[in-house]
Amino acid sequence: MRREDLLGAWHLQSYTAESDGVVDEPLGPDPLGIIMYTDDGYMSAQLMRRGRPDYDKAVTDGGTLEQTATAARGYLCYSGPFTVDEEADVLSHHVEVSLLPNWVGGTQIRHARLRDDVLELRAELVSRRGASTTHVLTWRRARSR
Repeated sequence: MRREDLLGAWHLQSYTAESDGVVDEPLGPDPLGIIMYTDDGYMSAQLMRRGRPDYDKAVTDGGTLEQTATAARGYLCYSGPFTVDEEADVLSHHVEVSLLPNWVGGTQIRHARLRDDVLELRAELVSRRGASTTHVLTWRRARSR
C-alpha cells in the first residue's frame, strides 16, 4: 500500500474486537467515525458510539460527572504524525494528543489492507493480564460534498 493511497478522509463502517473467539462491538453496532491522513504527514481519528446522552448544558463543562464519564466511554480520538511501511502494509500512528492519556507519546501500529475505497485497519492488543484482542476497523473513503 502506498502512502498516497491513504490521503484524505475516511468514514467508519464497522469496528469489532475479537478475543478468545468472542466478537464485541466496542462502540456499538453502528458507530460513527472519521479518520484523516494529510499530505504533510499527519493523521486524526475520531470515533464515537451513537446515542450518547446530551449534557445538561451544551458547553464543554456542562455535563455532570456521570454524563462526562459516559460521553468519554463512548468516544475515542487521537492525532499526530503517521508513517507507512509500504512493503509490510503497516501504518504507525505517532500519538501527540489523545483522549486516552496512556497513548500520548506512543505509537499505535495498524496492519492495513486497502481494496478500492475500503481501508481495513487491524490492531493486535495485549491487555495487562496477557489477553490478546484483535481490533478491526473498516473505513470507506469519504466523498467531497
